Amino acid sequence: MKATRADIERQVQVRRAQLDATNERIEARTGRNLILAILIGLGLGLLMLFSLIVIKELFMVVAMVLAGFATFELAGALKVSGRQVPRIPTVVASLALVPATYYWHAQGQLAVLGAGILLVWLWRLAEGLKRSRRIPLPALLRDLGAGAFIQVYVAFLASFSVLLLAEDGGQWWTLAFLLVVILIDISAYASGLLFGKHPMAPTISPKKTWEGLAGAALVSIVAGIILSTFMLGEQWWFGFIFGPVLLFTATMGDLAESLIKRDLGIKDMSSWLPGHGGFLDRLDSILPSAAVAYALFLILG
Repeated sequence: MKATRADIERQVQVRRAQLDATNERIEARTGRNLILAILIGLGLGLLMLFSLIVIKELFMVVAMVLAGFATFELAGALKVSGRQVPRIPTVVASLALVPATYYWHAQGQLAVLGAGILLVWLWRLAEGLKRSRRIPLPALLRDLGAGAFIQVYVAFLASFSVLLLAEDGGQWWTLAFLLVVILIDISAYASGLLFGKHPMAPTISPKKTWEGLAGAALVSIVAGIILSTFMLGEQWWFGFIFGPVLLFTATMGDLAESLIKRDLGIKDMSSWLPGHGGFLDRLDSILPSAAVAYALFLILG
C-alpha cells in the first residue's frame, strides 16, 4: 500500500509538472495565465448569464459594477501620462448613467452623460482653484478632455447594453451579442495560439494574428446564425450580418484599447483580474459592440 501510495504521489507530481510547464509555455507566448483567465472568464460569464435569464434588472447592477471599475481603472491609467482626472466624480457619473439609461431610455442616457461630464469638469476646476500654483491652460484642457473621453468611451458605450436590455425582449438580444463577442474573443485567442504566424497589427498588438481573425470570423458567422435563428427569432440570413458586424466592432474595440495602452506605456489597465488584466481589458470588445447591437436591433430587429 505504501508503494502504491508513493507511486500515485509521483504520478500526481509528474502531471502537475507537465501542466505547469504547458501553462508556462502558453503564458510565455500569450502573456496570460491561461488557467486563471479561463476560471475568471467563466465566472463573469455565468454571472451575466444568470442576471439576464433570471431577472434582467440584475444585469443593470452587473453593468454598473463593471462600468464603475473600468472608469476607475482608465482614470488611474491616464494619470501615468500626466492627465489628472478626478476618480470620485468619474465613477459616480458612470454609475448614474446605467439606471438612467434603463429607466429613461435615450433621453436619460444623453442627459446624464452631459451632466456627468459637467460634474467631472467642475470637480477638476475646483481642484485647480485649490492649488497655490496655477495650472497651465493646455494641461487643464487635456485633463478636461480626458475626463470627457472616459465618460464617452466607457460609460456611454457600456450604457447601450442597458438601453438594449430595456427593450421588449431586449435581454435576449443583449445575451446574444455578448455570447457572439465572447465566442469571437475565445476563437481568436485559440486560433492565434494554435495557428498564428502572421501579425495583424504588430505595432499596436503584436500577439494578434490574421489566423486568429480568420478563426474568429468563422465562429462569428456560425454563432450569429444559430443565435439569430433560435434565440432572437430572426431569419437565418440575419446571422450573416449579426456575426461579422460584431466581429468588426469587437476587433476594432480590442485594437483601440491596445492603442491606448501602448500610448500610455502600460501592459494592462490594472491587475485586478489575474490572467485578464483589468476590467476594461475584458470590456474593450464589448463596448463598441453594444452600441452596434442596439443599432441592429432598431434597424433589423
